[in-house]
Amino acid sequence: MTRSLKSRIRNKELLIGTFIKTPAPHTVEILGHAGLDFAVIDQEHAPISISQMDMMALAGRAVGLPLLSRRWGKGRDWIAPLLDLGLDGVMVPHVMDAADAEAVCDAIKYSRGKRGLSPSPRAGNYGGMSIPVYQNTSDARSIAMVQIEDASALDHLDAIAAIEDVDMMFIGPADLSQSMGCAFPSDDLTAAIDRIIDAGKRAGMAIGLFVGDASHIPAWHEKGVTLFVCGSDQAMLRKSATQLTAVKES
Repeated sequence: MTRSLKSRIRNKELLIGTFIKTPAPHTVEILGHAGLDFAVIDQEHAPISISQMDMMALAGRAVGLPLLSRRWGKGRDWIAPLLDLGLDGVMVPHVMDAADAEAVCDAIKYSRGKRGLSPSPRAGNYGGMSIPVYQNTSDARSIAMVQIEDASALDHLDAIAAIEDVDMMFIGPADLSQSMGCAFPSDDLTAAIDRIIDAGKRAGMAIGLFVGDASHIPAWHEKGVTLFVCGSDQAMLRKSATQLTAVKES
């Protein structure tokens, strides 16, 4: 039986994925065939609607590519509809403290008694699961990634990492550097990332990181980061096209 992405995160396997910014199921299908461990559909920085998410989730299931999503907004009411579509979880931007992380978990976990309940969507096999089976299946599978990307969050790392229902603290280095008022990259930013990694180690929690280039993965993996989002589908396309056009200049 194929292990879930959640169990692989919890086991701290080396996992590599990318952001998807193009609202097309074909992109999901191609990345799945390429053998990525997962992908994150980027509703925060790309114009992707719920209906487009529906088709992308369907493609992810068809090709066996675990999908998460992240999107803008301080509210958490966007989370449950995406999980209903069959996504494996969410990556939530700008989680500031333990109370914020708890609110994320409330929106994900049926066991907390606050998420609206219906087994009728795709995630419940369109009513094919009984309510107890659906609740248990969803809670066992759904992933809660909280993004640490604000200077103020650095003072709450241990409290966030202590929450059992949080699966991962994911580092957004660009926003974190902006919040700290330092360069990206810089020694100050590296020190802050190290603090987050250390907090994860103390709590036994997995840590994720965005990198712009795959060559950065080995060094951060050696430090203890186990999940990487590397670039995006559009960045890959642009890089390949640029390399192709460079042939004319060589």
